[in-house]
Amino acid sequence: MQELTAKAPQVTAPVEWHFIGHLQSNKVRQIAGLVTMIHSVDRLSLAREIDRQWGRIGRCCDVLIELNLAGEETKSGTTAAEAIALVREAAELPHLRVRGLMTMPPFFDDPEAARPYFRQLRQLAGEIERLAIPGVTMAELSMGMSGDFAAAVEEGATLVRVGSAIFGERVYR
Repeated sequence: MQELTAKAPQVTAPVEWHFIGHLQSNKVRQIAGLVTMIHSVDRLSLAREIDRQWGRIGRCCDVLIELNLAGEETKSGTTAAEAIALVREAAELPHLRVRGLMTMPPFFDDPEAARPYFRQLRQLAGEIERLAIPGVTMAELSMGMSGDFAAAVEEGATLVRVGSAIFGERVYR
């Protein structure tokens, strides 16, 4: 979040910003109106805060519901069992548009090992799509990173995160 708010004003080309990382509710106001999509909505309280902040500026925000399909304690995301309820509740918020799902599987040396997680996300998106929840689409599946994006695309990814493949490994200071 800090990196986005610091660097976004330096970009003069017309771009659409997406927010991918973990987002704390108290930081939402800092990105309200700056991003067009948030990939990491993992709880109703966050969805409500996004709705409130985008409502303040009279706009809507596209969101993806983040799932932690492997149940990793170090990662954010709702469970597959709770996802449908979260989608239904988020769909009721007037300044949100649920556009799909996101997941980050565990890291594997073999990219094929991530495939079952990508497939599970695609199947869950199909289940949600069949529910025909008003205002909800499952048009986007955000899954896959530089090391496993090929498997993710084969399983239906529409958005992949390939920053290290383009820019190299990140160095945090």
